[in-house]
Parts: sequence; structure tokens; C-alpha cells
Amino acid sequence: MKTTSMERTFICIPNVGESGYPRLYSGARELRKQSDFVPESEPYTVCSVHPLTPLIGAVVEGVDLREVDDAVHAELHRALLEWKVLFFRDQLLDGPEHIALARRWGNIEVNDFFPNGDVQAISRLAKGPKSIGQENMWHSDTSFRRDPSKVSILRAIDVPATGGDTMWADMAAAYDNLPGSVKEQIDGLKAIHTFTKSWGLTMAPEQVAAIAEIHPPIAHPVVRTHPETGRKLLYVNEPFTTEIVGLPRNEGDELLDYLMFQARVPEYQVRFRWEPGSVAIWDNQATQHYAINDYYPQRRVMERVTVAGDQPF
Repeated sequence: MKTTSMERTFICIPNVGESGYPRLYSGARELRKQSDFVPESEPYTVCSVHPLTPLIGAVVEGVDLREVDDAVHAELHRALLEWKVLFFRDQLLDGPEHIALARRWGNIEVNDFFPNGDVQAISRLAKGPKSIGQENMWHSDTSFRRDPSKVSILRAIDVPATGGDTMWADMAAAYDNLPGSVKEQIDGLKAIHTFTKSWGLTMAPEQVAAIAEIHPPIAHPVVRTHPETGRKLLYVNEPFTTEIVGLPRNEGDELLDYLMFQARVPEYQVRFRWEPGSVAIWDNQATQHYAINDYYPQRRVMERVTVAGDQPF
């Protein structure tokens, strides 16, 4: 056992290789929900916000996402920075309205890998009964871009009778709970992100080469800073992060494996059960998500719009 400066006791189960990184530990974790700039006592007046966990995720009521004006958007954005992912039920968005809602947060990002829905720039994720979902890895959308997604908005079109939930993890909490020695080790480090680790495996070599001209491997900070809240966020993920710059490969792989494991801690997570008309809006800078693949051969159809962000710093 070893104790950090926060007086936590770690129980290693087991270590990664010979690195000594504790995979899991029991006991208290620091779960700091609030963004520093949002006063704890400030109420929501335009909509009703109902938390699903003490840390991450809230259901929002009293809002028609087809009619979001400046006042509603301001409150939704504040709730998004506070809770990191917002959930809505019984929404009747069509494609153009989905796009219009996303534009409230910025410029639309066109995905190079998903087929389009009925409207350009809407990614359609349709699975079953002849195809199996492959999004069941903890990830941050488009981290392989120079300017990864800022906000993602996903709406349910057709959902299975059982299964098909999605989970989100708060990567500020994942960073906060790292041992102090690990924080010191990763301060200032960068990691390489590329689409070839995941999407590239399904492509012909010429396709990979063509897309690599648009999206070459990019180095992002291992710990990024949220551009609005200033929170430090652990920023590596399984399908897109390949190596840590400047470390020997074996050492870097062990550290990367340990860091990516942090999204799997249940205290940092929220789980959402989809219904037709459900919508989720999440801060892609502050979270990772995981689409649970437990519904095959049932059908699951979702449509997603992402908003372009800035280069992580």
C-alpha cells in the first residue's frame, strides 16, 4: 500500500507491469463537481436541472430544444459546464433543428468516417440486426483532429427494447484523483492521437493515406486545460491515443495504459437509458463516453452532430 499527499490508501489490484501504478483503490475519492466559475448557490430559472449523480450528468426539463433562444442557451451552457452532460426526454427535433441547436455552441464539424443522415453534417449511427456496434470503448470524439470536438449532441431515433445505454466519465475527476507523483510525471507531457488506431483498421491502405493527408497524427497535452472553467482534464483515450512523446515505448505504454484505465472508475461516471426522442448534449472536452454494446441483434439508430472546438492546451 502507499499513500498520496491527500491521505488516500491505495490497494493495488494488480500493478501494471513493474511500474507500480495502482490500478484500483478503495476508500474516498475527490469528487469536485463544480466548475470554479459557477457559484454553487446560483439557481437555474429558465429550466429545471435534475442531477443523476453527485458529480456528472443531469436531466433537464422545461425546454423544447427546437426553440432555444439566447436566454435558454445561456442557462443550458452553464448547466453543461457544471454537469458535463445534459439529458432531455421527448424531444421532436428534425435534422435542420438538430443542426440549428448545435450551431448555438459554434461551427459544425463534419465527420469523415460516419455516413450522413438526412442532412449533411449529421452522422447516422445505425446498428443491428446485420451490424454490431463498435463504439464500446471509452473515448473522446475526434481527439485525432488538431481541433477536436467541443460539444456533441446525440439524439435517439430508434432504440432497442433493452440495452443500448451510453455512459460518460468526468475526466476532471479522473485527473483530480491521480496520485501526486503521477501528476508530476505527466505535467507537460504530450501524447500522439491518430485515427489509424481505430478507423484505419477498417480501411484499405490507400484510404488511410488519403485521410492521413487531412488528419495527420497530432500531439495533444496528456493533461489539457478546459478553455472556460480552467479545470485540468486527463486527455488520453483508448481508440485514438497511441504513444506518449519523449518516453521509451515500454515505459510510455505502461503509463498510457494506466491513464486510460481511469475512465473506468464508476464514481466518475453516469449511465443513461435511451428512449425515442431522447437527446444528450455533452462537453466533449471534459468527458469520455462509452456506447454499451449489449443489444445485438436489436436495432439502434442514433444521429449525432458535433461542434468544432479549439486546439487543446
